[in-house]
Amino acid sequence: MVPDDSHVTSNSHGAGDASRPWEQLASDYEQARSREDSLDRLVEWPAQRELLGDVNGLSVLDAGCGNGAKVAELVRDGAAASVGVDISGNFVDAPPPGTQLIQGDLSDLAAVPGLGGRRFDRIMFLQSFGYAKDPVAALRTARMMLADNGFIVLTRTQPIRYAIERAEQNGTSLGEEYFSTDSFSYRHNGWNDQVTLTKRPYTMSDLLNVFSAAGLWIEAAVEPQLSEDARRRYPHKQAVLNKYLGILLFKLRPLPG
Repeated sequence: MVPDDSHVTSNSHGAGDASRPWEQLASDYEQARSREDSLDRLVEWPAQRELLGDVNGLSVLDAGCGNGAKVAELVRDGAAASVGVDISGNFVDAPPPGTQLIQGDLSDLAAVPGLGGRRFDRIMFLQSFGYAKDPVAALRTARMMLADNGFIVLTRTQPIRYAIERAEQNGTSLGEEYFSTDSFSYRHNGWNDQVTLTKRPYTMSDLLNVFSAAGLWIEAAVEPQLSEDARRRYPHKQAVLNKYLGILLFKLRPLPG
């Protein structure tokens, strides 16, 4: 639920630990996500929910869960004892019984208190995977925490979006910026313009190679869009998707053996 591929630095305090400014930004992000016209509400969560399938009686781990609202909703929908982990620790009040929300780093899930030795039927990285210090290691750990026949649902921003933003910022071309390895920074006026987000660019091949190196294969990939009704109701959001394409969803399973 946190924005992926980002380090965040406070404009007033300079660069530092990426997790600390996220504690500033987390509540602003959740407020933005809860708006009626939020793309998370209109596009991302419905698609993520569909890819997860029936969770009744299944255990779920939400790695980088933000305030924990999504894993709490899954428990209300019948999921068994489930866990949300987020470094901010800014969690919803009174989650339903069977929901455990833990402050911890998704970069090393095995070291998070309460997760040692546990197995999950579904593990989610919803716009959070870019925070992993070592993406391959984080996915390998998650793979080992899967129960039999379990899978990972991972979402990431379409990498072309970042290339478009950089091309506009730098006066360059889409191709130049898509293959650039230089990080870029901007202020997110929709959340909190006192915080700067610094993005680590990646290509589609980068993403696919991380999955492979972690011992995972893609069972399904989805590029969700607004419904026809939502397009009519929120044309400004359709304009965003027309320009920046949206997000990518992956259903990942362990490679045999």
